[in-house]
Amino acid sequence: MAATFRQLPGFALQLALTLLGLLAVTFFIGRVVPIDPVLAVVGDQAPRDVYEAVRRELGLDQPLWVQFGIYVRNVLAGEFGMSLVTGRPVVEDIARVFPATLELATFATIIGVALGVPMGIAGAVWQDRWPDQIVRVVGLVGYSVPIFWLGIVGLLVFYGILGWVQGPGRLGVFFEDIVPTVTGVILVDAAIAGEWEVFWNAFGHVVLPSAVLGYFSVAYIARMTRSFMLEQLSQEYVVAARAKGMSEARVVWVHALRNIAVQLVTVIALSYARLLEGAVLTETVFAWPGLGRYLTTALLAADMNAVLGATIVVGAVFVGVNLLSDLLYRLLDPRAR
Repeated sequence: MAATFRQLPGFALQLALTLLGLLAVTFFIGRVVPIDPVLAVVGDQAPRDVYEAVRRELGLDQPLWVQFGIYVRNVLAGEFGMSLVTGRPVVEDIARVFPATLELATFATIIGVALGVPMGIAGAVWQDRWPDQIVRVVGLVGYSVPIFWLGIVGLLVFYGILGWVQGPGRLGVFFEDIVPTVTGVILVDAAIAGEWEVFWNAFGHVVLPSAVLGYFSVAYIARMTRSFMLEQLSQEYVVAARAKGMSEARVVWVHALRNIAVQLVTVIALSYARLLEGAVLTETVFAWPGLGRYLTTALLAADMNAVLGATIVVGAVFVGVNLLSDLLYRLLDPRAR
């Protein structure tokens, strides 16, 4: 444990260098795309002197290395510029939409772990028997069916026909602006305010989109868990434990599962990071005001400040989750220290 904490400065340096590389990539993407940021601000009918004044104000008349330095300084200060679509600072827009994606991704990951891990273990224990066939079919469908089609069918059946869940959006129209924003996650804010009617309405809205996303997370986690568990169940220590008369449940759920815990942490972390980057199609189908939908709208409107700001957030999420999973790997597995 002490050795792991001594490595934290190295982790911090690695994080800083990775984020610097991310900033360099997003900076040069912003320079090579065929979109003039000055024209995006002033319009194509602006006089030449206005164009040049805005160009100087944005620092685009400076050498490229100076522009990169200004870009890094602004990002570190939390300044991503103004969004052309909303007319607000991009950092405010991201702070507004990211909690919605966080809420959706967290529910989907919980569903993926709660169902995917037991299904993967069952598939490995009963390899080539009917439980394993079910796990394979679930995985195959999860990787094959378009997520937008599954979302539309889910809305038609569970909202339109059965009425078991709420419709698109995060909250019903009559419940908007009742709960003060504390965290941005409506379920948490409603619980803090004691507005349980708002809470259950928000829960009814998040169930279906998180279930759709969670299904694909189940398919991925179950497949990886099955693969990891099959490898462990063929190891000599498992054969020895069975020969000593140890119960099958203890062999599987204590010894074998413990040895795949590190790998599972990495798989779950990467799955969560993918969902946090914004499930574009799911958020579009369910009119979910999250990061993926915000990024798509910005791309269609050629709003490069919003695109680059959201891209930096997505990259930072991946970097952070990867480094966190690496740290957990070292904490869980003494051999990695």
